[in-house]
Amino acid sequence: MPKLSAWINAARLRTLPLSVSGILIGTALANFYGEGNNFIFILALLTAIGLQITSNFANDYGDGVKGTDNEERIGPKRVLQSGLLSRRELKRGIIVSIIINIILVVTVVYLSFGLQNIEYILLFIALGGLSIWAAIKYTVGSSAYGYRGLGDVFVFVFFGLLAVVGSMFLYTKQITAMSILPAISIGVLSTAVLNLNNLRDHDSDKNAYKNTLVVRMGYANGIIYHTILIIIGIVSMLAFVILNLACYAQLVPLVVFIPILLHLGRVHKVENPSLLDPELKKLALSIFMLAILFYISNNIFCNFEL
Repeated sequence: MPKLSAWINAARLRTLPLSVSGILIGTALANFYGEGNNFIFILALLTAIGLQITSNFANDYGDGVKGTDNEERIGPKRVLQSGLLSRRELKRGIIVSIIINIILVVTVVYLSFGLQNIEYILLFIALGGLSIWAAIKYTVGSSAYGYRGLGDVFVFVFFGLLAVVGSMFLYTKQITAMSILPAISIGVLSTAVLNLNNLRDHDSDKNAYKNTLVVRMGYANGIIYHTILIIIGIVSMLAFVILNLACYAQLVPLVVFIPILLHLGRVHKVENPSLLDPELKKLALSIFMLAILFYISNNIFCNFEL
């Protein structure tokens, strides 16, 4: 396989739509207040994608070095595991992606705050640095938090709270209590994607001593946990829509909960974890569609104040 194809494989393109869902929601919220900036929007999307790619490179490297990615693994083969890229090549890719992320973070922060709001600049640069650290430390190093059952917490914070509320703040310079509801929704639904991944890999992770939350609580409890995450995600978004209903177009995103509930039903019927792999893509794309419809329905068809 040519090197370009190997790098595309390592970037895991199917994970990228989920990474920008929080940005779409946060930008939609900002537009509710009459704030918007296309350059900030594009840079925020690129930053989210860049961080996800860094995380994917690091995850491939960390799991490959630790031996977690082996013949027992159910999902797609990884580039280090398959020998498509060497440790040295993958490490260089991680470094290059980090540099690109730093440039993107500094640029979007400067465009958002200029040089007048130094406290905001320092805060968001610190958050950007923390995001880069979190992207790497999920599986890399002896203290990788993904191996201690903490991945769910980080996904909820970074894909939900920080992505939604943080991106909204880039435009509006404010945080509202109401914005927390869609942030919670995207956060727990994104966590459900990680949980589904960990349910699929339960046996191989357990054998490799990767103590994900599913390994710690057990497969059966992991299914219950998955159900709770989905329900919280639905209720949070439903509450936001009802509390801010100004036109019927705002109800359109709720249609996405139909395939999500169908997904939940299939998960409960699965007996072989390997059969969960197709559900990962379906759930991730459903969340992405939820974010797109939320953005379109509220920004194009409705204009209301929170």
